[in-house]
Amino acid sequence: MTKKYLILPQNGGDKFRQLLASMPGTAQEQKIMQEATIKHVEIDVNNNSWEILMQTYNGIPDELLTKASSYISQRCNIPTVIFYQDIVDLPQEVTRHWPIIVQNAANGNPTLFTLLNQATHSVDGNKIMIDFKGDHIEDILRSHNIEETISQAVQAMVHCPCHVICRIEPQQTSNLNNNNTNALADFDPESYLRQLQQQAKTQNHTNNKNTTPSHTANNNDNSAPKFRRKSERKLMIDNIPEEHIEITSIDGEMRNIVLRGRIFNINSREFNTGTNLLTFDLADESDGISCKVFLKNKEDFEEVMSALKKADIVKIKGSIRFDSYLNDYVMMPLNICLSELPKREDRAIEKRVELHAHTHMSNMDAVVSAKDLIATAARWGWPAIAITDHGVVQAFPEAMKAAKDNKIKVIYGIEGYLTGDDYQQRRANHIIMLAKNSIGLRNIYRMVSLSHLKYLYKARPRLPKKIISELREGVIIGSACEAGELIRAIVNKESDEKLLEIASFYDYLEIQPIGNNAFLIRNENFPEVQTDEDLIKINLKVAELAKKLNKMLIATCDVHFLNAKDSIYRAILMKGKGFDDAEKQPPLYLRTTDEMLKEFSYLGEELAYEAVVTNPRKIADMVEVFKPIPDELYSPMIPGADQEIHDMSYAKARELYGENLPKVVQDRLELELNSIIGHGFAVLYLIAHKLVKKSLDDGYLVGSRGSVGSSFVATMTNITEVNPLPPHWRCPHCRHSEFVEDGTYGCGFDMPDKNCPYCGTKMIKDGHDIPFAVFMGFDGDKVPDIDLNFSGDYQPVAHKYTEELFGKDNVFRAGTIATVADKTAYGYVKKFFDEKGIKKRDAYINSLVNGCTGVKRTTGQHPGGIMVIPRNMDVHHFTPIQRPADDTTTNTITTHFDYHSISSRLVKLDILGHDDPTVIKMLENITHRDPRTIPFDDPATMSIFSSTEALGVTPEELGATSGTFGIPEFRTPFTRQMLDDTKPKKFSDLVRISGFSHGTNVWLENAQDLITSGTCTVSDAISCRDDIMMHLIHSGIDPLFSFKTMEKVRKGKGLSEDDIKVMKDGGIPQWYIDSCLKIKYLFPRAHATAYVMMAYRIAFCKVHYPLAFYAAYFSIRAAEFDADIISKGKLAVRDKLDEIIELEKQKKLSVKDKGFQVVLELAWEMYLRGFSVEKVDLYKSNADKFILHEKSLLPPFTALTGISTMAANNIVQARLEGEFTSIDDLKKRASLSTPIIERLREHGCLNGLQESDQLSLFS
Repeated sequence: MTKKYLILPQNGGDKFRQLLASMPGTAQEQKIMQEATIKHVEIDVNNNSWEILMQTYNGIPDELLTKASSYISQRCNIPTVIFYQDIVDLPQEVTRHWPIIVQNAANGNPTLFTLLNQATHSVDGNKIMIDFKGDHIEDILRSHNIEETISQAVQAMVHCPCHVICRIEPQQTSNLNNNNTNALADFDPESYLRQLQQQAKTQNHTNNKNTTPSHTANNNDNSAPKFRRKSERKLMIDNIPEEHIEITSIDGEMRNIVLRGRIFNINSREFNTGTNLLTFDLADESDGISCKVFLKNKEDFEEVMSALKKADIVKIKGSIRFDSYLNDYVMMPLNICLSELPKREDRAIEKRVELHAHTHMSNMDAVVSAKDLIATAARWGWPAIAITDHGVVQAFPEAMKAAKDNKIKVIYGIEGYLTGDDYQQRRANHIIMLAKNSIGLRNIYRMVSLSHLKYLYKARPRLPKKIISELREGVIIGSACEAGELIRAIVNKESDEKLLEIASFYDYLEIQPIGNNAFLIRNENFPEVQTDEDLIKINLKVAELAKKLNKMLIATCDVHFLNAKDSIYRAILMKGKGFDDAEKQPPLYLRTTDEMLKEFSYLGEELAYEAVVTNPRKIADMVEVFKPIPDELYSPMIPGADQEIHDMSYAKARELYGENLPKVVQDRLELELNSIIGHGFAVLYLIAHKLVKKSLDDGYLVGSRGSVGSSFVATMTNITEVNPLPPHWRCPHCRHSEFVEDGTYGCGFDMPDKNCPYCGTKMIKDGHDIPFAVFMGFDGDKVPDIDLNFSGDYQPVAHKYTEELFGKDNVFRAGTIATVADKTAYGYVKKFFDEKGIKKRDAYINSLVNGCTGVKRTTGQHPGGIMVIPRNMDVHHFTPIQRPADDTTTNTITTHFDYHSISSRLVKLDILGHDDPTVIKMLENITHRDPRTIPFDDPATMSIFSSTEALGVTPEELGATSGTFGIPEFRTPFTRQMLDDTKPKKFSDLVRISGFSHGTNVWLENAQDLITSGTCTVSDAISCRDDIMMHLIHSGIDPLFSFKTMEKVRKGKGLSEDDIKVMKDGGIPQWYIDSCLKIKYLFPRAHATAYVMMAYRIAFCKVHYPLAFYAAYFSIRAAEFDADIISKGKLAVRDKLDEIIELEKQKKLSVKDKGFQVVLELAWEMYLRGFSVEKVDLYKSNADKFILHEKSLLPPFTALTGISTMAANNIVQARLEGEFTSIDDLKKRASLSTPIIERLREHGCLNGLQESDQLSLFS
């Protein structure tokens, strides 16, 4: 599938223009390129190409565009770069937009507005000349920085940079428009300027002490300080009295119109002048539109942003203008006020209870969250509401939280699929089951498990009636909707005797609004149902049966969406699934008490009230209050775990640091053990210790993930090899240690070598300065999430070992739930309108996207997560169980609930499979070197992250400036570019680069710019979350504040004004604060350190054991290795690599070719270093591993395309019996197919082997 991204550069593509500025060329060429701007960039990920649309006024010569393409391609390592240009008619665009440009530049100031309106303007190329007349005008214009302000206003409308020049012709009397006489009748320019100067003095007096002093007024490069005057327009107001129009009624450019709708997608952009452009989308039920507003005053901007972020519905007054950048009309607001849509309320004195309601967890069927459903019921004053999803109970965790937040009873239930004894019968019937108490809840959980594991049929988790009968204790059972067996029997005209028999199984009988069943009238399969009266008769028959059997009659809505208008979301999803009648949605919305009483008025007032209000409330009263999942953590019981972890930690610490532990070690152990043991987490550490020990004993290193490396106890119990103590030296002989705690070194590996001052032994360097708070919170009470990277080869063994530790019936894979994401929902919505031939703006489409997201699509499993149930407890105390994605062919069993919702109730072990430990094990087997003896300060190894010299090749030969092809964390073009930008010199630099690469908004537009501009070094920039906490602490800022700041920034929550003040007062520079404000996600340093330690070991082998490295790497990627080509030699590899690069330029590169390109790049490097690849040998090659010879590699059979691992193993096994007498003999003994024989023949493996055994001809 082709992946393309359309990038709209911020700030006009300033960074890219800086790159263009570095392109060699004449001054005229530079001027032409700098006068253009980037309109958009289309990135084709699969074909590694960029298409760049430049916007310009005068046109760019084709030869200059070709030159720029070549330069960018080479500089950015992008094979295909294509420039297009869009030539803007600036005079026409400026004239067209001049009124709105003036309005935005004046920003409500009547003086400035009048002066600009009276000025004349002309355009020459990208220059806009504005001619003014009048005395004192120059100072007034400079005080408002008018040239820059107009430039930004033009750029915002036309989206291309321009240069504004103000020209003033002095005269005694300013020729002001008579229409504005009143506005300027009392205007005195000299008085106005004195007012500006006084304001400037006041502002300068109150400026922060660190602010750079203002230059004098004669400095034309500096504007007077901004101030707010009473006459300025206020954007946010309390009320807009005018009536609003529908967005769909907008017809071209309009003035002074009012719109009302839902606001979303709020964004802002700050110009160099300090002006902020605020953009957002507005949508009503007819259409949507994008909105733009300019704000000069920072306080105004923050006030508006704060108000809009909290707003849902707003009313806007302003003008409609055509935006050439969006190529559509936009709203330019003059006033905004917060508004509300009328909310439905339930005003009945005694409220009803809904006993049949679906949520997002009803697979692609319901479009309301449990949270919203329950919050609405609580707002309406209902005593309770039921959750009854189709075949699942996956909304229960969300419902439990919503019940607590809204202080309302939730009835936990399910709409199951009922069958007879034969669960594979043609059609299952619906049935409602509500948990009356905790016993009933566990029985429902057991039924959910059975329905998914034993009775799944046609993607429906079915339940035979006999199973329900066996497990109905504590369960209240209802007859459900028209798909229930009772109403189906009524529609099928079954006898009264049969109907009474069916109805007698249920605790209550259910009826629904006739609109829910209107499809029966449209369906020709139900000839007896022709009118609404026929639908009413069905409900009356149910009522009659309820009366005869003395059972409660219950009226329900069968809720699938919250409000009637929300049916469009369900229609969009159903249309996406291929339903032809998707737009004929029944009214499956949540109704108020009065709405339901009116709906069932045909029952008579008394019976209608019973069915709608009395009986549902009786059911609700029967249901006890209980929680579907427990609150507390239930860990497996391991007697003595607390003492074992305590003793193990101290024993290891004393082994490393001596009997009398240094204070820093003693304090850290006490801090961590008090938290770990005090909160009952020692058993989690002991479990992880046992798993890692098992792997190490079996010869496989284990890498840690996440923040577990932040725990020194985890280090001392061998769970992680990352040591979080401050950088230090320790003597392996006499145990003397020296710690450096002032932040001088990024980590212990960076420190210089040192001999022990007491015994002269060379000291070991260690310590990465990682705070424990990152792992378990500042108070140490957060449940530790211990993630471990096992070798991919060893992962099944580790999983099996958990069964030995805890029992097979007590370990389950961590389940996941996949929901409809934004991009998928956008596709559904777009398709919905496209197929109808209706044109809708993106603003409207995006407003509908929100209503379609979050709906469950399927289930799955965490790649390595294991949930552990205590031996003395049943899994159904926590969750039902099922197969991932309801795949009946797998033996894997997962939790029914998404693991996130129960991860703080059960122990979750992350036992992930990873290539790095597998490669390291392979390297150990080949080199016979223990990977734990590899030093992390080897100069030659460190050098390949910034040069190719240690590999013995030149950058020109290799086609790269670093030697990190094949090195985890550093092998992609993205990270190699980071290496080029940062030139790492030490281990901690590599950790930072790993952090940069895994963060969001950490490197691009942030650290990269700071480092390349010289503002800071790679060691100073923020790369991991821990950097913030440790930097603030080292700067003397309170540790708790430092921790809270780290938590805010790493989650993308930014900083408050108070936070910024504390940081500034603590001496934190502005660039650091600005960097924090941009970050959306930060990687843990412990995770980055663990990754880099693994990567560094592999890099060490690449430098010092090159052939072993290539053998290990190619063995892992044997499926992508083509021995036919690579064994032909250096030139063949180069030719194929050039061929792939050419395909890339032509956008014809397949995913397979891309994978092969990575292998070829490393093969090319290998040949450059003097090594080669042999042909596959029938008698010498391994099945799936490369074999080392002195200067060459012998590929395995799997390195031949088309030969599977099974076939390769068959060949190796068959040749143990002796040489093959013929090709037929090989084919028979190894059970090979004819295509595999032909592949071996093509490669030359069968040379010299006769077709058939000649002796057999005479036997």
